[in-house]
Amino acid sequence: MKKSFIGFVLSAALLFGAGATQAQGIKMPAASPSQKVEQAVGLSTVTLDYSRPSAKGRTIFGDLVPYGKVWRTGANNSTVIKFSDDVTIEGKKIPAGEYAILTIPNQDEWTVILSKNTKLGGNVADYKQEEDQARFTVKPQQNPRKVESFTINFANLKTDAADVEILWDNTIVPFTVKTDVDNKVMAQIQKEAIDNANADPNVYAAAANYYLETNRDLKQALTWMKKANAKDPKFWNLHAQAKIEAKMKDYKSAIKTAEKSIELAQQAKNQDYVALNQKAIADWKKMK
Repeated sequence: MKKSFIGFVLSAALLFGAGATQAQGIKMPAASPSQKVEQAVGLSTVTLDYSRPSAKGRTIFGDLVPYGKVWRTGANNSTVIKFSDDVTIEGKKIPAGEYAILTIPNQDEWTVILSKNTKLGGNVADYKQEEDQARFTVKPQQNPRKVESFTINFANLKTDAADVEILWDNTIVPFTVKTDVDNKVMAQIQKEAIDNANADPNVYAAAANYYLETNRDLKQALTWMKKANAKDPKFWNLHAQAKIEAKMKDYKSAIKTAEKSIELAQQAKNQDYVALNQKAIADWKKMK
């Protein structure tokens, strides 16, 4: 009798063990799949690493995600944002590095927290405010399009900034990340164009374009662009030179330069630049 019982136990163990082994071999879709997004912002890189729970017909904010309490802002492990360089977010200076994004949702205002503790995950009860790198408040927005899966993305990209948007259900929570492009570019211009008497034409063209775009010394910009166009003019650089001349109100020179740009663009069969120059010339003729 004792042997029969032992045999039964061993048989059952083998049976259930085999079943467990088979179950471990079945791949199922993750309930909250992971997502990693990398975005160039200015001359820096911002990376997001997070998991994406789904609404599944549930009421999200004010129910599944309570108002007034710290939320992990996602699922599974901590939602982590990484900055390759120092940035500014909503007026707060943030050193380069990795931070967990935590939030405190409310109907009319959200508190966004960048925590130096990136290992909290769902253990928000262990959250300590002294581990904050920064916190700031932003206004949630109504999303006319329902978002089923929790999403964080980048929007409104500019030369030195981008918006990070938290989206779920009918709610959008944006905040702006700004990078220091100007100081970096100006340092390069100083080294490569100003301190270098024999710079490459492409360097002169890039420096001139940046001065034009940022409303700096137009005389210097024109000098650089003329150097870029001196030996081997390109239709795009001639177009830029024409814009600099026009901005200096030298419309006669601008028209002449634009006409040269059209000739080279036609030879290259680039109709976009032909059209750009033709429109510019028409506008500048009115200014004469």
